[in-house]
Amino acid sequence: MNAAIPPDDAEAVEAFKRATAGCVRALSGHPDVEVQFAPGPASANAERVQLPAPVGALDPGMVPRLRGVADSMALRLRYHDDRTHRRFAPLGPDAVKAFDALENARTNALGGLALDGVRDNLAAMLDGTLRARGLQTTLKADQIPLADALHCAALVRFMKGDVPPPAAHVAKLWDAAADADAKRILDDLAANLRDQAAFARAARHLLAEMDIEPEIEPPPQDDSAESDADDGDDTPASQQGIGEEGDSSVETAAASAMSADSESTTLEDDDESLNMDAEGADEAGGPTEERRRDDPFAPPGMGSYYTAFTTAHDEVVAAADLADEIELARLRQLMDRQLLPLQGVIARLANRLQRRLMARQLRSWEFDQEEGILDAGRLARIVVAPTHSLSFKIEHETDFRDTVVTLLIDNSGSMRGRPITVAALSADILARTLERCGVKVEILGFTTRAWKGGKSREDWDRAGRPANPGRLNDLRHIVFKGADTPYRRAKKNLALMLREGILKENIDGEALLWAHRRLLARNEKRRVLMVISDGAPVDDSTLSANTGVYLERHLRETIAWIEATSPVQLTAIGIGHDVTRYYRRAVTIVDAEELGGTLLAELTNLFLDDNTRARAGRVF
Repeated sequence: MNAAIPPDDAEAVEAFKRATAGCVRALSGHPDVEVQFAPGPASANAERVQLPAPVGALDPGMVPRLRGVADSMALRLRYHDDRTHRRFAPLGPDAVKAFDALENARTNALGGLALDGVRDNLAAMLDGTLRARGLQTTLKADQIPLADALHCAALVRFMKGDVPPPAAHVAKLWDAAADADAKRILDDLAANLRDQAAFARAARHLLAEMDIEPEIEPPPQDDSAESDADDGDDTPASQQGIGEEGDSSVETAAASAMSADSESTTLEDDDESLNMDAEGADEAGGPTEERRRDDPFAPPGMGSYYTAFTTAHDEVVAAADLADEIELARLRQLMDRQLLPLQGVIARLANRLQRRLMARQLRSWEFDQEEGILDAGRLARIVVAPTHSLSFKIEHETDFRDTVVTLLIDNSGSMRGRPITVAALSADILARTLERCGVKVEILGFTTRAWKGGKSREDWDRAGRPANPGRLNDLRHIVFKGADTPYRRAKKNLALMLREGILKENIDGEALLWAHRRLLARNEKRRVLMVISDGAPVDDSTLSANTGVYLERHLRETIAWIEATSPVQLTAIGIGHDVTRYYRRAVTIVDAEELGGTLLAELTNLFLDDNTRARAGRVF
């Protein structure tokens, strides 16, 4: 049982938070960035930095690790340019993790080389993270995830060997296993720490040399875009480095403000949860995957027991690329005809949702107040008990959080027929309704490119069918509508769900991680992920070569990780299948005809704050 924090300890924690927030703003060069402390992983963007919240009194041994997380987020804001990173980023999951690990090592090294205190904090964070994962005792390089190995090997070179012992051990194992060309390219990366574009080119060359991702020419820089933040000498002095005078002032302020950190406690989460995977995808709904937002040490995903035999044949594709305009127009006409019988019922539900959302955005009432506007509903009580003081109400402007909703729809063969039709129709109406309310909607689908394994299975056969190959099919993740794409532009794309040829098999765990990464890349305050599925993950090729619960185990671990650590609100609707055994918040419906009403009812509940839901009948 957790004891209450004594007043002096609570004051020390608050002083620590204030000092840490000040250091983040000073170190990042973003004096107006909002710094929040909350349970769960750390994240950072230009507007907001979220850091893990300390619980109880402050343990001096844990403080440097938390400072290291804060410094890492600040350095990413200072030295990292999203546009440059997206331009050079690879597509394969393994390559993305390795590429982001190298970029994270670059930004951390720039801060560590400039400030001794920052270097010590980052070292404490890395030491704790690697020890928590048991990598300090690993004996073989192939037992270390590639991203971790590259991160440590790069830091050893960037920091001239000044790294914690576990990182030096991991780097030594990688060096012993790597070929000479890969080590030479990694050595050359140290010369480009301040030039992000040159560094990214060299990193892609390294990935190609290691046969992780083919080296391709990046797309040309948009003429209308600003130049990369870290390219060459044109970068402002405040972004190129931290002056010596500024270094000492920032570090002195941090040291003096944090001198009260002498009590003992633990952090709420292990250091593994201080980092999170935050890859995104193109805002316009295209197939290009974005960056992860921070450190490479984040479960779940590729690594540990779950892996893919190959990711070379996976694709994230826009719906418009899977059919020509003529076919999309034909499917849209078919969809519009099928909308007619459902239009009345679902439209009424959509209008109800819209009224509630608009009312929630404009105002709310607090009842049973001692002063304010006389509550007409309490007139009888006023007559019976005129001295009763709680007969008034107060109107409030509501701080309605900006919101993005992602619908992740199972596009497997078992959804063929009425289920996928109703899912498409409900998604169409939902997109129109929420767009009118100022809520952005993203509609995604997941399936595979082929039955029975496709090219991944062929590669496995040619390799001699090694045991325990992992996932053995080619993923196809479909973007029907991007969050920033207006409904009118995506209208035809939604009808592609009615094309039976795209419905194959379903690997839910990786699809859920993909949709979750896209949401984490968004800046909205409320992010909702709704999964619509009719069953457990099934891929005959994968299950025939691995254990029978291989895909289901990965799905369960992915859901548990999101529900425990992520700011994303996750809910699921099962069609004829009990998904409550997977998801904490879930609804199961028997008939696909119930989907539209259930979908809108679930969203209505999600949009109502907990303290509002209890009195929802009176508020609206």
